[in-house]
Amino acid sequence: MCLQSTYLVKSDSKRTLKSRVSPTVMQPNSSELGVHQAGHGLSLTLLTRTPAGTTGGSAVPETSGAVRVPILSSGSWESCRGGASSRRSRASSRTSSHSHSHSHGGGHQHSHSEPSEVDPADADLESGEPNTSFLELRYLFRWVQKSLPFIIILCAKLVIQHALGLAVGVGLFTTFLYVNKNIQTQVFLQDRRSKMECVWLLLFLASSTLLLYYTFLTETLYYCLIFLNPAVEPLGFWEVLWVVGITNFTLKFLIMGFKCLILLLPSSLVTYRAQGRWYMLTEEVGQVYQAVAPTPLWFRYLVTYQKVDGNTGLTLGVLLALVYFILKLLGLYGQWGSFQKTVRIFLSGEHTGAAATRSQCSEAGDICPICQAEYRDPRALLCQHIFCDECIALWFNREKMCPLCCTAITDKVHKWRDGATSPYLQIY
Repeated sequence: MCLQSTYLVKSDSKRTLKSRVSPTVMQPNSSELGVHQAGHGLSLTLLTRTPAGTTGGSAVPETSGAVRVPILSSGSWESCRGGASSRRSRASSRTSSHSHSHSHGGGHQHSHSEPSEVDPADADLESGEPNTSFLELRYLFRWVQKSLPFIIILCAKLVIQHALGLAVGVGLFTTFLYVNKNIQTQVFLQDRRSKMECVWLLLFLASSTLLLYYTFLTETLYYCLIFLNPAVEPLGFWEVLWVVGITNFTLKFLIMGFKCLILLLPSSLVTYRAQGRWYMLTEEVGQVYQAVAPTPLWFRYLVTYQKVDGNTGLTLGVLLALVYFILKLLGLYGQWGSFQKTVRIFLSGEHTGAAATRSQCSEAGDICPICQAEYRDPRALLCQHIFCDECIALWFNREKMCPLCCTAITDKVHKWRDGATSPYLQIY
């Protein structure tokens, strides 16, 4: 009560001073002072009035007003501080808002907040809208989930209808991988190779080929090896692909069988360096033959099979056959350069490095770093390291650098000297 009375006395003194300066200053209306309890604090109400007076000979109407000064308790002050801090935190996280409230009596209220800059990505995240790519991925997942039973049924139907052809393809491919890997292993072993393993690989290839042609004896698939058309009816697109694939694998089996025969030859008759040249020449010749073998089949399909559609189909078939012939000539022209280089290397018998003298071999310890035996026809490389001629020749079948100092000796690796066969499937 002392605080309230002191505040009232100070306010009355301030109004008295202001009334002396300006005649129109508000004066106290009455001595009624009210103290009201509001919420958790107190509010002080000051009732003021302007006394009747004359300014310029005219009367000033009497006005009254009320000024409320809240007086808060300690508990309410703490709650107000907490509310203010929470309001400030909400205001800092709020992006922008605009609210309108309209009353039915015709009145309306507007509440505006300060606009702020917001990142579009943050706005999308706050609004809960997912990303476009995520939506597309979700739609695709739903489509696959709905279509999965039909896809499984379709694949099962294709497998059942072409079970024999798929089984033959898988068998030929696994046979090729098995034999190709074992041939490379036997070539790498040189003197330690197993001749029994080579005989087994040769018999395995021969039996697989004979069993395949005996199974499809009525289709006469072996005609494709001598550029004749097989007796496959009807000769559709998938039938042509199947026949071409079988022919290609059969030619690969013949090439690998010839390599097994080279492995069975004694080293006194054919040196290991010469064997590498034979492997390379055999592979290049086999690739050229594999490129030419499918030509009659595709010509028959493109020209003869299109006669059913009349003159229009025949004309289109001839044009497609002409395009195929041009592409085939371009492919053979690209292989011709590699074939010429292979024949030149086979005939010249090029050596790696120069012949090493006896003194150089003595300084190197008279032991080849590769085979760990005495030098046989030693060769000195550009880096002056000495190796056996056959050992270093086999090394450069796969690498370009010296095995000791990693100095680049050759520009390119001569392929197929290690007995490998190309896994490329020639289907056109």
